[in-house]
Amino acid sequence: MFHSTFTIRRTVFAVMATMTLSLGSAASSAVQAQTITAVMQASLRSLDPIITTTEIVRDYGYMIYDTLLALDAKNKVQPQMAEKWSVSPDGKTYTFTLRDGLKWHDGTPVTADDCVASIQRFATQDKLGQVMTNLMSDMKVVDAKTFTMTFKYPTDIALRALSRPSNLVPFMMPKRVALTPPSQPIKETIGSGPFRFVNSEYRPGVQAVFEKFKDYVPRSEPASGLAGGKVVKVDRVKWVTMSDPMTAVNALLNNEIDFIEDVPGDLVPMLEHNPEITLQEHKERGSQNVARLNFTLPPFNNKLIRQAALRAIDQEAVLQAQVGNPKYYRVCASLYGCDSPYATTVDSDKFVKGDPVKAAAMLKAAKYDGTPVIILHQTDQPTSTAVVPVYAQALRKAGFVVQMQDMDWQTVTVRRASKEPVSKGGWNMFSTMSSLSALADPVGSQTIAANGAGAWYGWPDVPEIEALRMKMARSGNLAEQKKIAVQIQQLAIDNVVVVPMGERSPVMATRKDVVTNLSAPAPVFWDMTKSGK
Repeated sequence: MFHSTFTIRRTVFAVMATMTLSLGSAASSAVQAQTITAVMQASLRSLDPIITTTEIVRDYGYMIYDTLLALDAKNKVQPQMAEKWSVSPDGKTYTFTLRDGLKWHDGTPVTADDCVASIQRFATQDKLGQVMTNLMSDMKVVDAKTFTMTFKYPTDIALRALSRPSNLVPFMMPKRVALTPPSQPIKETIGSGPFRFVNSEYRPGVQAVFEKFKDYVPRSEPASGLAGGKVVKVDRVKWVTMSDPMTAVNALLNNEIDFIEDVPGDLVPMLEHNPEITLQEHKERGSQNVARLNFTLPPFNNKLIRQAALRAIDQEAVLQAQVGNPKYYRVCASLYGCDSPYATTVDSDKFVKGDPVKAAAMLKAAKYDGTPVIILHQTDQPTSTAVVPVYAQALRKAGFVVQMQDMDWQTVTVRRASKEPVSKGGWNMFSTMSSLSALADPVGSQTIAANGAGAWYGWPDVPEIEALRMKMARSGNLAEQKKIAVQIQQLAIDNVVVVPMGERSPVMATRKDVVTNLSAPAPVFWDMTKSGK
């Protein structure tokens, strides 16, 4: 009897142990199935989305922060953290009311005080925010959930600025964080968004980890663009850095990662016919290649020499080197993007088709003295690395002396802020990609603003452009705004405020068990599912 009981118990224990191991394995699989491991287009090294225009920091911002307003898939302004807003009969005062259930990641409630401080910090750095501040006469807190913004003229600038989808984005932060001077990076990563940043697992330039914020209360409307209900369907998202794109593609094929945000064009064919991989082109995340010239240093402090540089470079050649497949790029003659409501082709004969012979004649007429052009060349971003040699070769054909200086993108972002002479770490030219959603409105476009020391890197100083931007901000008439946009482009091309080099669309690759149906101007993870199969 004793033997039988012992045998039975031993058998039961064995079965329970087997079940425990099985359940443990299943639980482990379930956890793994709820983690999306992604390779983004750049590594995350900065955690303050208000003091840098780099898109990876913007993308990080959308993970942990939220916005008062947002644009839906039809680019219509919708309430997000705001429950509602109202406008006074004279069109000058906007009243915003926060919705219920908003909490910071530390458990404290979101207040109107927090929002006012966040708007103030954002507006010191963002071009659209700066215009908004110039038009605003007052912003004040009414109560814990309500604040007002009053303007000198009837204008919808508040709605345009507070729903801005791309660099810079008006993310809301706790007041104590938002009071950090814009000259200093913030020291806390406390947001109220759908994910919480896991500081303990952050390795700058290596990995960033986000966890579902369980106290986040999504809006009731379906997700649309960057608006609506941000319903998180996974437990964790991990961004890992793989600077070599082939390594990332192999990791995706081997089921070691789930997601590549932007597959280089020459590697897309490796994935196109694989049944385990889903490819999606995202036109709404499209970008414009831009080269920026430094107005403060020779030789580009000379307008005629800037014009020669603009005339030398060919958009098609740049896009071929960068993308290759015309399916994923477009030559474009508009500084605002070809799908912008303000798109125009005015003066396209001066910059779309490169003409090194004409550029050489212009350079000779400008009495160029052979001052070297120092171009910053990022070597760790596959979608940008191939562009700079094309610029350099085009400029050399026109007669410029060119020096490319190789460095990683993080070094570029630091060095481009330098106003020192070249001998002390300055520069003459750098290249980047600007989100089309950030360029679509001339009033807020960082590449169009030309207010000298207050402008984006390169610091163009064209008062006529600034006067037109303010005029456009005050106008409520679309036809008038379009006319102003044409005038702005003419001035921007004539002064070579920016060198536009065509548009491209990113191709996102995922394992087939990762599904997202949301199209937005930024890569977002709150609607993604992972089946674990």
